[in-house]
Amino acid sequence: MRSPHKPLVYPFTPSESERPLPPYLFTSLLLCFIFLSVFSKPRQLDSESALYDAAIKILMRRAHSVREMKQALERRCEDSTLIKNVMARLKSAGLMDDARYAKQFARHRTESRKQGKFRIARDLRARGVPDRHIEAALEETAQQTDEAALVRQRIERKLRSLRGPSAGNSGPGKLIDEKKLAGLYRSLLHAGFSADVVHRELRSMMREEVPDVETDAE
Repeated sequence: MRSPHKPLVYPFTPSESERPLPPYLFTSLLLCFIFLSVFSKPRQLDSESALYDAAIKILMRRAHSVREMKQALERRCEDSTLIKNVMARLKSAGLMDDARYAKQFARHRTESRKQGKFRIARDLRARGVPDRHIEAALEETAQQTDEAALVRQRIERKLRSLRGPSAGNSGPGKLIDEKKLAGLYRSLLHAGFSADVVHRELRSMMREEVPDVETDAE
């Protein structure tokens, strides 16, 4: 007697609910969470003491200009009177001072980021610092800083990256093409250095003519 045919056995195929989620979904959810945690509106505060404590915590993370602090408090409170009172308390306590902020900002940007006066002035204005404080800060920084030396440091660092490790100790006079030289010139202007200082130091270190470059530098 013939035995019945055995049913065909197919490889196991998981149902839709059992299939693993695509990896891009987790990435999307993570980016969404980061966006919401960084850019979402902070919890609203309705008392002066709570708003003042929030201001102190903000200052503990980094220094703020007067305008930056006011904007930070406005995101946490809709009561303009509370904000005004807290700002007055901060100033009275010596915690908010645009003149001091500008000097600290200029010193940090010069020493740590090797930036020039025009870039520093532009960034301070974007933070609402009055011109009189910016000018005083830049004047004080200029007395303690050699702009030409900062430009030379940035040129040397950039040339090392352009020439690569194979260049060895070929010295600063090794030629680079005009396009890279023009890019270097623009980057120095964007960093806030004076055009005449940049031009002079590039000519001195490269031992070649620096091409004219159209820029929007101040």
